[in-house]
Amino acid sequence: MEVDKVETQQQKQKQVHLFYCVESEELARNVAAHSEFITLQSINWRSFDDGFPNLFINNAENLRGQHVAFLASFSSPGVIFEQLSVIYALPRLFVASFSLVLPFFPTGSFERMEEEGDVATAFTMARILSNIPISRGGPTSLVIYDIHALQERFYFGDHVLPLFVTGIPLLKQRLHQLPESDKIVVAFPDDGAWKRFHKLLDHFPMVVCAKVREDDKRIVRIKEGNPAGCHVVIVDDLVQSGGTLIECQKVLAAHGAAKVSAYVTHGVFPKRSWERFTHKDNGMENAFAYFWITDSCPHTVKAITNKPPFEVLSLAGSIADALQI
Repeated sequence: MEVDKVETQQQKQKQVHLFYCVESEELARNVAAHSEFITLQSINWRSFDDGFPNLFINNAENLRGQHVAFLASFSSPGVIFEQLSVIYALPRLFVASFSLVLPFFPTGSFERMEEEGDVATAFTMARILSNIPISRGGPTSLVIYDIHALQERFYFGDHVLPLFVTGIPLLKQRLHQLPESDKIVVAFPDDGAWKRFHKLLDHFPMVVCAKVREDDKRIVRIKEGNPAGCHVVIVDDLVQSGGTLIECQKVLAAHGAAKVSAYVTHGVFPKRSWERFTHKDNGMENAFAYFWITDSCPHTVKAITNKPPFEVLSLAGSIADALQI
């Protein structure tokens, strides 16, 4: 009976042909290593003399009737156009279905207007992706990890089906591997992070921080919870300069935290701001015991390899599972 059940499950698995951009090659290979049902395909990423893309999709004729996916990385405006050119072309090759995996949705934190004249570029990006051509199998499946605001789901049109996934299960698995895992407290840098993640981490004690205004400064304070004597892990969706995380660490340590670590799904770290957290003689050597990120931002992963306190929790297995939905 168990053998029959396994065979039935395998029969339901679809064979997926996975294309990828240049900077996502390592992640794509890790995704394929997680599943015998994922086959890597390649694209010739070239440029004309004027700098515009000269692209070629290899094995295009053999994709007819096949399930196809593309692993993207919109790490900068300069690489988006060439990837969009491929993303728009693949569904037109008479494929059975098309999935786009965009682990980090880069404009997610620019999702609203605070005054007339602001441009909500998250809406712009969603409109661009909403115009991906429909494949023979219907709308594109769009896989995004820990998008900054869940309401951005409604920015997308009917040509794509957004699938919002989270990296938090990777963090939970890692935390249970730590010694004294029973003394872990999860901290959130603000109410937004608490609303976003607390239900996924509700079996851990929690601390919520908040920024309060004192004179002309905004200072981080503990709003609720007690970090004393515990290993406190600050959780958020992304990090840019890291200033808020550093201020949170100082407050938690001042209130008796035995150790402080951090987790973010997206380690953006513009202008090498990750250097503020490395273990070296700059006053930060003992500030963070661990700093976990996923491999949603490939440039950062390459930069922080073998640099404590950073550890990478790979999305590869999760992406392989998402491609079977």
